[in-house]
Amino acid sequence: MADQEGELQLFSQCKVCIICSKDLTADTAHQLASRFEENGGETVIYEPPATFPPLTEFTHLMSCTIDFPAFDAASDSLIPIVKPYWLQACLQKRKLANPRQYSPDPRLFLNDVVITCGDIPGGDKEAIIGGVLAKGGIYSAKVSQQVTHLVDLTADSDKARLIIAKKLNIKIVLPHWFDDCLKLGRRIDERPYTLPDPEILRAAPDAPIRSSENRDIIGASTTDPASLPSSVKSPDAQPKLTVFQGKHIMLCADLGIGPRLSGSIEEIINNGGGSVTSDVSKADILICRYRDGFPYRMASRLNKDVGNISWLYHIMTYNTWTSPLRRLLHYPVSRSGIQGFKGLKISLSNYVGEARAYLENLITATGAECTKTLKQENTHLVTAHGNSEKCAAAKEWGLHVVNHLWLEESYAKWKLQPVSDPRYTHFPKRTNLGEVVGHTRLDKSVLESMFFPSESTVQAPASPRRVMQSKEQNTMAAKPSGFMQPPSAKVTESESEVPQPQGTTPRAIGKSRKSIDSHKLQTPVRARLTSEGKENDTPSSTSSRKSKEAATARLHEIAPDIALYEKELKRVGGVIYGGRRKTDEDRVTLSNSKKRRSMEAGDESDADPTEAKKQKKARPAVAMHLLITGYQKWVGNLKKEDSDKRQLRDLGILVVQDARKCSHIAAPSILRTPKFVNALAYGRTIVSVDFITQCLKQDELLDPADFPLEDEASEKKYGFSLEETMTNAKDNKNKLLRGYHVYCVETIRGGFDAFKSIVDANGGEISPFRGRVSYRSQREESDDESLEEEGHSGRDVYLLSSTSQDQVKLWPRFRQMVLGTGKTPRIVRVDWLLDIAMSQTMRAADAYELDEEMVERSE
Repeated sequence: MADQEGELQLFSQCKVCIICSKDLTADTAHQLASRFEENGGETVIYEPPATFPPLTEFTHLMSCTIDFPAFDAASDSLIPIVKPYWLQACLQKRKLANPRQYSPDPRLFLNDVVITCGDIPGGDKEAIIGGVLAKGGIYSAKVSQQVTHLVDLTADSDKARLIIAKKLNIKIVLPHWFDDCLKLGRRIDERPYTLPDPEILRAAPDAPIRSSENRDIIGASTTDPASLPSSVKSPDAQPKLTVFQGKHIMLCADLGIGPRLSGSIEEIINNGGGSVTSDVSKADILICRYRDGFPYRMASRLNKDVGNISWLYHIMTYNTWTSPLRRLLHYPVSRSGIQGFKGLKISLSNYVGEARAYLENLITATGAECTKTLKQENTHLVTAHGNSEKCAAAKEWGLHVVNHLWLEESYAKWKLQPVSDPRYTHFPKRTNLGEVVGHTRLDKSVLESMFFPSESTVQAPASPRRVMQSKEQNTMAAKPSGFMQPPSAKVTESESEVPQPQGTTPRAIGKSRKSIDSHKLQTPVRARLTSEGKENDTPSSTSSRKSKEAATARLHEIAPDIALYEKELKRVGGVIYGGRRKTDEDRVTLSNSKKRRSMEAGDESDADPTEAKKQKKARPAVAMHLLITGYQKWVGNLKKEDSDKRQLRDLGILVVQDARKCSHIAAPSILRTPKFVNALAYGRTIVSVDFITQCLKQDELLDPADFPLEDEASEKKYGFSLEETMTNAKDNKNKLLRGYHVYCVETIRGGFDAFKSIVDANGGEISPFRGRVSYRSQREESDDESLEEEGHSGRDVYLLSSTSQDQVKLWPRFRQMVLGTGKTPRIVRVDWLLDIAMSQTMRAADAYELDEEMVERSE
């Protein structure tokens, strides 16, 4: 009896709003509501386009999608949003399940996946389960009806045979599928990874990859559609629109549409129960083209829906509300483009249909130029996979080859993203990435900071949005976007055209204590735009002073949160996941002086003695960043290497691997390793490895000046002076090879990457040479004048090679390529580059040149 009562009261503390959509019908919603109420919960069923009920009433929202008006406000208020399956999981567990694993948020791209694992190694199993759980999926130890995927290496395992015998609707996939999904941050088609005959294992490397039409961006591939959708031109051809019921829509003048089209749009809205207004304060929806102007900033600050004409046509066509932030080209564009994109020339490859049109328009919206064909003057190639002639040519010419995620995320974050991010250069073997085009959403916080920051926000140190402690306070922090009732107060244009500080976060600061305690859903922006509750009141010195006093009080109130967050930011590894291990060589710790200051801020009598003990054992600040090469005591002994690195860190020496980040380099002698040669280019202080040995032996940080590297034999052998090299490096400032273009055969001894690092460290350009007759000459005209002034004509092009037969056969093609551009081909030994880099002076190529006669003599 007690068990039954406990089960009935499972949801006794819950009040759930069930949101109807095309995937969650009203009948299903009523069935879910009945089950909730049977177990002690309260429910409200929301059917669009009705006004959304106040969020303060609910502990959970249930929806199959995030496309409902109150999603942003619910997220800001930390109200969990769950899929219907959450109810069943709670009843099975007899407790409230973690809502994150049942979120409909597409950013948790594995949220529809329930996996079980077959005969795979334990380490791989743990990694896959962790990745799936982190991205919204669920793990099941056994095969059940809820399982969607079995992860296995063969179809002969016990679980696989069970699934095949019972004909269960469960896909058996290789672990490679999860690996590629997690690398991309997107869910891709699992068909090429499906057992028993996975395509990624049997297809030839050059086999064509299928292309599939992406329906997710239909109607969202352009910001400026030419005409009304055919489906809404004739009202009799479809059911009556309900998406505009009771809504006020404002069409901005910057749309540039004629009176005829404007009249047609207004007629459609009126027939759907809505109305068109010219007053932004009365509008629920603003349709505009650009991210500027008073109506745009006003509507955005009031959390109204702001979209472009393409978004308006989309909701007309489908008669369903979707967020204008869901698709990148459903939101107004910027007139100026993204900083860093102007001047870029981007070409597309392997994208078809709507996906190609979408990416072409997205490139234009960033401010870059989209070229139909790939030329040598291009800067980037955006491709859906790596198997094409365009990709091969782009790599040979040294262009950046990336997938569309680089373009989409640069646009969403409004910042040029680094092409070095592995997510942007990952291409699964048998997948056309056109299938995941259009899955990136706009970030509202980025839009706010860049395009409509609050004019009354106090300039303060950057701090996170404060997580309030009660649900009512969280709901107060932001008004729900979407079809919510707008404030009745009008705001004059003069009040809103105040100069706006950049990079501000309005919600945490621009609220008074009175508004927080009112327990009503309000728009915080209204408090900023009016003074003392009066409509259209011109700001006075009194109200301005009161606003400053309120803001100052608010800053004092949230100061502990800011201090705690900034303290956590100093912990390497991030705030959420707990930083680095204590044994990590690059773990950063606070100095004792900083810890003492933080201790003194509190009551000394309450100080934890264990904390004081930890303070005494804190590592010192990093005094030296040391790059080590050729240290024989560590060769083949990883345990000793780790132990010694920890001891060195305790002495204030951090061992690094990059010459750009080091202050000193330790070596047993003058070496020709990439580490040593690159460190010379940066003019780093060079010491003997005896410095390491003695520091470890004496357990103290010694003076590196007492351990200079002296190696007269190597200086004589290589023909340079280490002291002169240091002086030359400081004068060169990593520009010794500026204007030089070097090619390198891929099979060169030592590897292409090693020589690339050397050329890069000295300011030159280097590309792999694979035998194609082509040449990238993007600097050949613009740099000629400056190079002549620096003593280099820019007429020579170099190929690093050896006399092995597989490399010699490439020489004629290299000469043909260079001579075709009017340049002089110079085929040289790698010693030419190494001697230049080690002496930090230019060397004539004559003594290093190779030709066929030398090969014949050597044979």
